[in-house]
Amino acid sequence: MIDRDRIAGLNEAWAAPLQADLDHLASRLDRRGGASADDVVAALAEFDVAAPSWAVGTGGTRFGRFPIGGEPRSTEEKIDDVALLNSLTASNGTISLHVPWDDPEDPDGLREYAGERGIGFDAMNSNTFQDNPSTTDDGKLSYKFGSLANADPAVREVAVEHNKYVIDLGVRLGSSALTVWLADGINHPGQADHTTQFERVAEGLGAIHDHLPDGWHLYTEHKPYEPAFYATVNFDWGSSLLLAQAAGPRASCLVDLGHHLPNANIEQIVSRLAMAGRLGGFHFNDSKYGDDDLTTGSIRPYQLFLIFCELIRAGAGRLPALAYMIDQSHNIKDPLEDLIQSTEAVSIAYAQALLVERDALLEAQTANDAALGQHLLQDAFRLDVRPLVAEACRVKGGAIEPLAAYRSLGYRRAMIEERGLASVATGL
Repeated sequence: MIDRDRIAGLNEAWAAPLQADLDHLASRLDRRGGASADDVVAALAEFDVAAPSWAVGTGGTRFGRFPIGGEPRSTEEKIDDVALLNSLTASNGTISLHVPWDDPEDPDGLREYAGERGIGFDAMNSNTFQDNPSTTDDGKLSYKFGSLANADPAVREVAVEHNKYVIDLGVRLGSSALTVWLADGINHPGQADHTTQFERVAEGLGAIHDHLPDGWHLYTEHKPYEPAFYATVNFDWGSSLLLAQAAGPRASCLVDLGHHLPNANIEQIVSRLAMAGRLGGFHFNDSKYGDDDLTTGSIRPYQLFLIFCELIRAGAGRLPALAYMIDQSHNIKDPLEDLIQSTEAVSIAYAQALLVERDALLEAQTANDAALGQHLLQDAFRLDVRPLVAEACRVKGGAIEPLAAYRSLGYRRAMIEERGLASVATGL
């Protein structure tokens, strides 16, 4: 399914223009001082961002869903799509599963299947925001009024047991982390008590944390609203931090870039969580109004760059070893094309952040020189670092122009022929 010879042939046509662009940019970076082109390419070559299993199918809204055709019909076919993606970007070597959307009958066989395609398993994701027979005792219970925060202790216990099951499944697949996003909250004042709900969630997360094997991590993911519109239990980074601290030492906070109110200073939130030692990872996407799940970097690329600046500061000049994943809903684009564009956007922001003249920036900040501080950040942000991203991709064996290569391979057309025009992947 992955025509590597075809990719190599396409790279031959793009190699000379890329080299010319690299020579020009390298010369400019040499004049600036600081990180060199080789330094940035080497760092990018080590970076990998996971693809979620639910993002290789078309997303939907409350109003409709428009499948693109050729969508994966099984977890194995989702892995096939991520393997194709990784062959082009060389930066998506892991897949993140969502249970029970992905609940393999043969986990060991699935792990072997993925390994044969060069794909590993990133953080597992539990689902206690939908009633599924496998998670709500064959329909005897319901998450309608919450899971870990539910007033019914039987529902809370089922939610805890589901998360434990997901951990055990992840162990067999070779994962090492669990992400917990909860829909728990209140839609109407008086429906439930704020403090009681929070205490129940903290207790449940503690039980889940105690089930973690050695080397595993638990990520708490916050969101300000939806589907609980009056009050969500884990609605902001402060609540997420409190829950992580209550859960245990191996719990930390996951930051979804869309899970913030408009105009939130996400880079400052990243700084605070890093200071507290509880920054766990990211779900990359972009938004205009709320949890839009748009293509990463398509709306606020400067914010994405500033987030990576904070990450590099927290990592003392290098990217810290956190969980990095793309989390988007591809309503009108080919999902694989959107993932290609998002992977490039994340790599661009990382490269730009590496090129900030940090010593000069510190001097400017110490001298209260706001104009110079802004200049130093924007000077790095305005550099066209795409040749560095393309070169890192080439060095790792990917395509110099991943989007063009994808279209040239005709993968979507082939999948429509194989899987059908009406196939719809599991997920939202």
